[in-house]
Amino acid sequence: MRHGTRIACTAALLLTLTTAPAATASATTGTTHVDGRLPSGATYMMDVPPTWNGTVLLFSHGYTSGPANPAQDAPDDTTKTLLLQQGYALIGSSYASTGWAVTDAVPDQLATLDAFTTRFGQASRTLAWGRSYGGLVTTAIAERHPDRIDGSLSLCGLVQGGVANWNNTLDPAFALKTLLGSDVPLVNLPSQQAATDAANTLTAKVDAAQSTAAGRARIALAAALHNIPVWNAPTQTRPTTNDWDTQQANQYDAVKGLLKIAAFNRRQEAEVRAGGNMSWNTGVDYTRLLAQSSVSKEVTALYKKAGLSLGKDLAALNHAPRISADPSAVAWMSSTSSFTGKLAKPQLSVHTIGDPLVPVQTESALRRAVTAAGSAPLLRQAYVDNAGHCTFSPAEQLAALHTLEDRLTTGGWQGTDPASLNARATAADPTTPTRYVSYRPTPYLRPYDLAHPTDGR
Repeated sequence: MRHGTRIACTAALLLTLTTAPAATASATTGTTHVDGRLPSGATYMMDVPPTWNGTVLLFSHGYTSGPANPAQDAPDDTTKTLLLQQGYALIGSSYASTGWAVTDAVPDQLATLDAFTTRFGQASRTLAWGRSYGGLVTTAIAERHPDRIDGSLSLCGLVQGGVANWNNTLDPAFALKTLLGSDVPLVNLPSQQAATDAANTLTAKVDAAQSTAAGRARIALAAALHNIPVWNAPTQTRPTTNDWDTQQANQYDAVKGLLKIAAFNRRQEAEVRAGGNMSWNTGVDYTRLLAQSSVSKEVTALYKKAGLSLGKDLAALNHAPRISADPSAVAWMSSTSSFTGKLAKPQLSVHTIGDPLVPVQTESALRRAVTAAGSAPLLRQAYVDNAGHCTFSPAEQLAALHTLEDRLTTGGWQGTDPASLNARATAADPTTPTRYVSYRPTPYLRPYDLAHPTDGR
């Protein structure tokens, strides 16, 4: 069943506010904590320090599979404590549904902001921020409701948009299915159980392939089509430039994670919302995609080491039966979850360079859209030298937030270079790492945005 955009009724919102649980005050900090429920059924939480500095931070949390669906108003407890000590009010909702819930998340977040204003008064400054899927929600708020906020901060966000995300998730699964020999369905999955079965079947193929040189080379090729980095978890050994074996071993774990997390189960949930399959690989040249990948040299080296023809495998991918999208499902995903690139307020977008789930190349996709839309002066991007998805320290998150605030106060971007960001991070929290670096991501392999009308055609 397709989820349409909901508009909360003011009267219902006021009724909910009057019946919400009473505020509680912490005896140790004096912070006022409020829990409540919106007309949509989503819960919200608010934390307001005793000396509020007038800024409210509207936090959008990441993807939640359910059934648990708690409200969140900060990315982690340490960052939350530091922000409250600095006088910020923190708010956020649970979203009325779990999964790919952008049509619930955006109105629920705005309704939470309304509830805050009703209870505590108008903020002098409102900043939207979010992590992972919450970065997509934050960017949707920034593009579609700029009148409600003063600026936005995306952390490890899906800023490439929904259609691009699902196309880029399709490619590695398609490569593994074709090259390892499997008949699992990749799209139009009828149920979560079918998705789990398909994920388990293809993961078993990957496990078996990892035991041979040819199999490892093919896994590396699949990883390259998603731009999975060769160092993608903080627990991994960081490989040297030509340590192809360690690089591939690190990607092997991430490829299995992609299959188990996004490629099947999350896809099936998103397909239900979209009313069909919203991704395709018709017309895709996998030889060209590999040439653009950030890890193409590793793939070439491993194929050579295995005595395997990379050209033949790429030809096999290019001649394999293709997957077409349901146009109505693409239209739904595009209208709800893809971006125009038109910013009316400043946005700072921050990414770790070793993210396997939402690769750092998503920032290239965002830059592409924003530049085409003429909004490039409002966007800044910064990069953290760490592996993993959303593995920022509290210091790094606070530095990003304060840099955005400076942009709003001064009217121009200042101190967005790594040295300035690290100095600001150390000042904000000297107890946690500061790892901002100069970095330029390679292109996103399957971009799709509303600033380029010919995308996908």
